[in-house]
Amino acid sequence: MLVFSKARLVLLSVPKTGSTAYETALAPHAAIAVSAPPELKHAPVFRYNRFFRPMIERFFDGPFDIVAVMREPRDWLGSWYRYRQRPELAGHANSTQGLSFDDFVSAYCTGEPPAYARVGSQAKFLEPQRSGAQVTHLFRYEDQPGLRSFLAARLGVAVDPAPLNRSPALPLSLSPRIETRLRRKYAEDFTLWSGIGAGGAYTPQPARAKPEPDAQT
Repeated sequence: MLVFSKARLVLLSVPKTGSTAYETALAPHAAIAVSAPPELKHAPVFRYNRFFRPMIERFFDGPFDIVAVMREPRDWLGSWYRYRQRPELAGHANSTQGLSFDDFVSAYCTGEPPAYARVGSQAKFLEPQRSGAQVTHLFRYEDQPGLRSFLAARLGVAVDPAPLNRSPALPLSLSPRIETRLRRKYAEDFTLWSGIGAGGAYTPQPARAKPEPDAQT
């Protein structure tokens, strides 16, 4: 997560959306750069609202715009699946070695996903809070030119991040039955992604009646 005081902008770090590359490129221009631990680096809106927003608005005098990136849900899961195929994870509970993409997505759709499929939800990560804290500009992962143009205009610097943490290429075939199950169980994610327009415009989900528990992202 990066906080740009002069631009009055917060860049959230949604996992598996290329955020590390942007943070590496733009950290020198930020007033605050949160790179560790992962729970803070990848702070979702509810955690930003709970821990960071009060401090930022107090010391920088008022609310900031929040920008984030969302990946098409199936492609996002594919990135997690490939990332957890890494040789160094062999034998670890988070490893997806020996599993098909169908197996991985099917496990993700269960009520209690196993460790390797416990990756959260982008819709929950981006969910607005009752306090009014919400993402104001949401870009599709595929719209890199739009995101870079927006950041360059707001920050007044060239934005050209080098690719980092790329996962190995693997086939990601998904059976129609599992895809239907995924789209039904995570309908909010698909609806949110399809509603993103040009320039980061989108319609936020309604805030939940109760605060989101501080669970993993």
